[in-house]
Amino acid sequence: MPLPLARRYIEQEKISGFEALSEADRRDAVRRARQTFLIGKAAVRGVKSVQDDRKSFQKTDAYVHVTRVERVDLLRQVAEAVAGWEDCHLFAEASDKNSFRGIPPKTPPFEEAFTQVVSRLHRFLETQNPQEHGLLVQDRNETMARRLTELMRGFHAQGTRWTTLPLIVETPLFVDSHLTSLVQVADLCAYATRRYCENNERTLFDIVLPRFHTADDGRLVGARHYTGQRRCGCEICRRH
Repeated sequence: MPLPLARRYIEQEKISGFEALSEADRRDAVRRARQTFLIGKAAVRGVKSVQDDRKSFQKTDAYVHVTRVERVDLLRQVAEAVAGWEDCHLFAEASDKNSFRGIPPKTPPFEEAFTQVVSRLHRFLETQNPQEHGLLVQDRNETMARRLTELMRGFHAQGTRWTTLPLIVETPLFVDSHLTSLVQVADLCAYATRRYCENNERTLFDIVLPRFHTADDGRLVGARHYTGQRRCGCEICRRH
């Protein structure tokens, strides 16, 4: 949800008086503009040249009648809803790709992030009284589903580098994020974290920051920003 909603739709910006149009007229105008663009590009560069554009347009088609100001405001409202969930605890791992200096790490960053988050989640479950069990729900990604399932099976058999995981139930449950609203909410929190770590954009991140899990001594233990040998003064590193 967050990425398609947060994007600039260039077609909207080129339509005169777009904000004054009805929702139906907005949809028609943007779709016509996009179709004109695809036809023109295909005529010059060939049909295959517009495949990626067509896929990108499909991802945002449901929102073409909503202005960017309205879309950004919607994301803010969702973030504020999350901030109000006092029983919500967020866990995140962000890695600075530049910290690897072009040398592939022994553990792929996505797998390392998964290991970090799962380990922190299990530690949190251990602190609950009575202890709770947790279930991982993951956005369906055919490329990563098999690997994450294998990783989790290994964790159940041997544990991670830091802990065993008796309180995590089964392997991840993979779902279609388009049909699962809480996965979309998690997507928003991940988007906010990434934009903060990469671009220092604080608008959404500052709203959800209080929901990241903290230890009794106030340390931010639910999130980590890996930067290798580079010192980082971001809010996550400062409070970790």
